Amino acid sequence: MTLDSPNGVPGLVALPRSLSSLAVSVGGLAIFLVLASLLMVSYPIRSTVRGYFYGVDNSNKLALPVFPGNESRDSNVDVINSDSPSGPSLEVPISSSGVNDSVDIDKNSLPSESDLQIPTANARQAEGVKEKGSPVAYSGKGNVLSNNSGGVDKRSVQTSLAISAPDSKSEAKPVLSDVSSNATPISSDDSGCDLYHGIWLFDSQGPSYTNNTCPVLTQMQNCQGNGRPDKEYENWRWKPSQCQLPRFDAKKFLELMRGKTLAFIGDSVARNQMESMLCLLWQVEVPKNRGNKRMQRYLFKSTSTMIVRIWSSWLVHKTSEPLDFAPEGIVKLHLDAPDEDFMEFILSFNVIVLSSGHWFAKQSVYVLNNEIVGGQLWWPDKSRSMKVNNIEAFGISTETILTSIITHPNYTGLTILRSYSPDHYEGGAWNTGGSCTGKVKPLAPGELVENGFTNIMHKKQVTAFDRAIKKVTNKSKLRLMDVTEPFGYRHDGHPGPYRSPDPNKITKRGPDGRPPPQDCLHWCMPGPVDTWNEFVLEIIRREFEGNRSSSS
Repeated sequence: MTLDSPNGVPGLVALPRSLSSLAVSVGGLAIFLVLASLLMVSYPIRSTVRGYFYGVDNSNKLALPVFPGNESRDSNVDVINSDSPSGPSLEVPISSSGVNDSVDIDKNSLPSESDLQIPTANARQAEGVKEKGSPVAYSGKGNVLSNNSGGVDKRSVQTSLAISAPDSKSEAKPVLSDVSSNATPISSDDSGCDLYHGIWLFDSQGPSYTNNTCPVLTQMQNCQGNGRPDKEYENWRWKPSQCQLPRFDAKKFLELMRGKTLAFIGDSVARNQMESMLCLLWQVEVPKNRGNKRMQRYLFKSTSTMIVRIWSSWLVHKTSEPLDFAPEGIVKLHLDAPDEDFMEFILSFNVIVLSSGHWFAKQSVYVLNNEIVGGQLWWPDKSRSMKVNNIEAFGISTETILTSIITHPNYTGLTILRSYSPDHYEGGAWNTGGSCTGKVKPLAPGELVENGFTNIMHKKQVTAFDRAIKKVTNKSKLRLMDVTEPFGYRHDGHPGPYRSPDPNKITKRGPDGRPPPQDCLHWCMPGPVDTWNEFVLEIIRREFEGNRSSSS
């Protein structure tokens, strides 16, 4: 028996009481079965979700357009003054009109590792691995790593990188491979790990970008575009002894830097690192160029992140006016005063990466308290002794600029001092037969030749850092990114003779053994320089994530 539905709505009927009870029972059973099924599969569901959020499975890659390697390049890149005292390894910023850095800054436009096999100490000695945490490349005999104490580093057992067997057809070398199933999220537990002692390992995955997927790299660093025949130098990655240095994660970087500005300040090596950063970020988002000839600025709109570069050869105040017995035209470096060209903008920056050192080989006069105390490639009165040489001047200038930043009354940002970048002119200087021609892989343990000038410049820089950090009066942070020793092993990472697209350029030694003109100071892109920005990201992560966790 059925009844008409209420209110005359067709299709709605009233069921007998016995049928209603049966329907309720069946519905309850169905709900129970669904809940039981969900409970049984809940673990794999959790695993899948965890894998998604922690990046365990990164098989999906972003499809990107391919940019021509030599087109759409920033027209405001620096050029090389081959007539400079320091030669073609140092750049001089030239505006489109040929006038050095004469364009004003628009102030209003600124934005307010697969388990790791650890050998015994005897095994390490047999393999020739350098002890005491020193950076090593591969020995060609084994795939070993140790921590500073010679024991097993427990944290490294849970790494996301593994050393796998080399290809039998190639020279034996330790190889990195991604093992997603063993990947663990990088956490603040690694915050005390020394990033700058470890080993260079070969990674078959290769770089995050190519010279064809980054339109802003300078032609001199476009080694593949300039005809370099080998590519292995692109695949070596740095592995700290006691922890992981993750591959650069562009999305993570942009999120950490949301609403913030990172400024690379310094010389042509600063430009090299800035372009590396842009190339890494370009793979996930194309930025908007907001810069001019004086200040390069790129805005990543998704997170309002700005990447800036300001040219500052020595990081200290410079003048060209006559002073005492130094005539007009010669650069006078006031070693006790910071470079106002960027100091007036530091409140707009959340992270600053400083780069200097190589310009202290150029002609200049050194001034302290408005008194001439020394000079480089200039000292007219040989009867008078210099109080300060170029090495001392570098140390003084480093302390000056760091102190100026960390005592600025309103600056609260993070300052990263990138240590002296080693060059690899072997057998002479850039203009006296020095060469890195034919270097195609990192140096092995025992092959590293100490560079006295690099070592003393690095020592002066670290000493200045240690002095400055004791003077902090504001709420800013100061960190040393110590790349000098690890990158001493990377003589293969420079352009060498492949610094020009000229198809007729000389790339091999002549009959007399003389090397061709080359660049053994700057770094190929992609190449080792990208590791610097992995360091930068890790430093930022430690600072910013640490602050978030402590404030929560």
